This record gives sequence, structure tokens and C-alpha cells, in this order.
Amino acid sequence: MKKAVILSLILIFSLLSLPANGQVQNYSETVRGRIIEVNNDSSIEENRKTYESGVQEIKVRIDQGKFKGEIFNTNHALSGNPARDFYYHKGDRVLIWLESQNNSVTRVLIREVIRDHYLGYLAIFFILSLLLVGGIKGLKTIITLGITAFLILKILLPLILQGYPPIPTTIIVASITVTISLIIISGFTRKTLAATIGTIGGVLVAGILAGVMTSLVRLTGLSGDESQMLMYIPQRTNFDFQGLLFAGMIIGSLGAVLDVGMSIASAIDEIKRANPSISTKRLIKAGMNVGRDIMGTMSNTLILAYTGTSMSLLLVITAYDISFARIINMDSMSTEIVRVLAGSIGLIYAIPITAVVSGLLYRDINFKTEDNINESKNIN
Repeated sequence: MKKAVILSLILIFSLLSLPANGQVQNYSETVRGRIIEVNNDSSIEENRKTYESGVQEIKVRIDQGKFKGEIFNTNHALSGNPARDFYYHKGDRVLIWLESQNNSVTRVLIREVIRDHYLGYLAIFFILSLLLVGGIKGLKTIITLGITAFLILKILLPLILQGYPPIPTTIIVASITVTISLIIISGFTRKTLAATIGTIGGVLVAGILAGVMTSLVRLTGLSGDESQMLMYIPQRTNFDFQGLLFAGMIIGSLGAVLDVGMSIASAIDEIKRANPSISTKRLIKAGMNVGRDIMGTMSNTLILAYTGTSMSLLLVITAYDISFARIINMDSMSTEIVRVLAGSIGLIYAIPITAVVSGLLYRDINFKTEDNINESKNIN
């Protein structure tokens, strides 16, 4: 009797331990690894030169996950298309996709060569350069960059992904970003207030203009492959693609407009300190003169930046000698033109807004009197 009970219990536990409905337990993950051997014979080298198809026989070692330390063989197919093929070498660190069944690896594919360690070195050099050249200001810059990245990656993008309207959401987050960044860099000062108002004003001008032009020109917001991919994301969010295009234009122009606003506000602050008796009218005029000098270089900066991102498209257009009428009316090209011009116009209008606001804020301020009062307090 006891033997029967024991055998019954063993049978029950054995059945419970089996996968439900007799299904095989599948598992997949992407892990880090290193290529320890490549069958890179002469035919592969010839294929690389002549763009012919072939196969690299690769041996990889897993450096992460539950299969860490194990070595697997895999084949990397070469299509002959130089735009798609990537040739691996011995010692390359790579991302590997593993598929397993019941703790046994059944498929190994190389996803990508690992680049993040080099990107990390560049980021470290960037941070050290900010600290070395900027000192405390450099440290504040690093903090503001971190806050900006957090607001965009953790606040703006998740809200849009949840279905919030992209236009007001972007304007609010951009305004918060500008305010926090300027307060950290310059503190609670008139200069900060003037730069904040000027920057937000310029961004709003750029945003309103971009929104109007997006509607008039009937831009779809789907000219890029990434935008089209958003139609098939698992969240099934019903995106306003024109709104997303508009939001991207606001974010794209924010940095340049912020630079202009802060430069003019800072220049006016220094002029007022150097000449406390200067009139408001002359102070505004001085700010406008500084802004005009900045305007030319910053507009070129925006245009060159957007041109750089469209370099491949421009080369294709030039190579095929496409007519100007066709080029100017292409959805993708019209999108870039609106983006460049709206951002540049926002930058232009940030100049008078910042100059006027700064002139009014510094109207009744006498830095000489304030400095004398502070010196008297220190002596006492």
C-alpha cells in the first residue's frame, strides 16, 4: 500500500514537472559575445571586393547569460549588397541572438558588432572636456544635459507613446527644459528670465509657423521609415503623424534658439554692468546688434545641420538630375525645407524678444549702486 502511494506521488510530481500540454519550452535572448575564429578564406575576400554573395563560418564564445563560456558555430550570410553586408573579424565583440529549447541551444545568429564601449569612451572624453574647459559651468552643463535627456526620454516620449497630443506635450516639456537648464546655468537672475522668455517665444514662433506650414503644404509626417514603423508598434497607439512632425521641429530648433536667447541676455547683462547709465533704448539696440551678428552664423548652423542629415538624399537627387519642380514638391524634401526655415525664423524672432525683454528688465537697475551696497556690507 505504501509503495503504491509513493509511486502515485512520484507520478504526479513527474507530470506536474512536464511542460503544459506537452509543449517544448522555447527561450530566446540577445547576449554579448566574442568572435574567436572566422573562416575568412580568399573567396570571402574576393566577394568583399566584387560584391558577390558568400558565407562566413564563424565560431563565437558567449560572454553573458546562462550559456556564458560556451562556444558555438554559426554562419553569417553575405548577400553581395555592400549596403547590407558586414564582414566580421576574429576578436570582434558582437551581440548574439540565441534560441534554445529545453536548455539546449538550437540557433545562433550574430545581430550586431558591439559599439557601445567606444561610444562610452567618447562620452567620457566629452564630459572631461566640459569639466576641464568649463569648470563649474561645465559641471552645470553636464547636469542640464542629464535633465534634458531625462525629460525627453522618460517624460516626453512615454507621454506621446501613451497617446497624449504631441504638440502641447512637446511645448510644455520644451518650456520646462529651457527653464530648468537656464536656472541651473545662471541662477535666478534677470538674465535667466530674459533668456527664458526669449527662447520660449522663439520656439513658439517656430512651432506655430511649422504647424501652419505643415497643414498648408499637406505634409504627411510619414516621409521617414521610422515614422512608418510607428504604425506597427505593439502599443497600437493612434499617432497624429503631422503632430509628431511638428513636435520634432520644435525640439530640433530648441537648442539653437536657446543659444541665441542666452547669448543676447548675457551680452546685455555685461553691457549694463559696464555702463550702468546706459538708456533702455540703447541697451535694446545693443542687444539687437549682438543678435544680428549671431543670426547669420546660427542660421547657417541650422541649415548645415539639416543638410548633413539629408546628404544621401541630396546626392541621389544630384546623381539622377531630378528636376527642381519635382525636388521641391517631394514630401521628404518639403519636410526638411519647412523644418529648416521654421527653425531659422524662430531663431530670428528670439533676438528682438530677448533684447526687448532684457532692456525692460534692466531698465531701473543700477549695478554700481548695488555693488557699493554689497561692499559696505562686507566691510561691516
